[in-house]
Amino acid sequence: MSSSNLSDIDIEILLFGKWRFDRSWEKITIFFKDDMTYEQTKIQTFLFSKPREVLTGNKFTGVWYVSDKTLYLKLKTMPKSLLNLDIPLLPKISIADAIATLGSVFASEKYKVIEIDSCNFLIKDEEHLMDGRKIKTYSVPNKYPL
Repeated sequence: MSSSNLSDIDIEILLFGKWRFDRSWEKITIFFKDDMTYEQTKIQTFLFSKPREVLTGNKFTGVWYVSDKTLYLKLKTMPKSLLNLDIPLLPKISIADAIATLGSVFASEKYKVIEIDSCNFLIKDEEHLMDGRKIKTYSVPNKYPL
């Protein structure tokens, strides 16, 4: 469904849940939560991008919103980054998280929403189209309720 018929709130509601985007050089999974936060995992498949993944990590968290049919992702933390030093007997030093927070003040990821429905999501950044698919999550019934 074209996003031209949808309001920003409609797009936000359709985004709730987990989405998968496959690019030729990376695999991205984003879980959009209803408290307007997200968890993102990026796995680099291009060999020369692996050093960046080692430095920044592959997990990211932040806040998201939709305005004028554009999805904005503001990075807040990089919990798996090598730069977040955890040395015993010293307080945890989160250099990567500080850089991410400061960077998101000046720039956020922007994606123009081209099409979206309950299963498919087509967005465009400045250069590339990205096609996403909704990942169905299934809950397992509790065999032994309390």
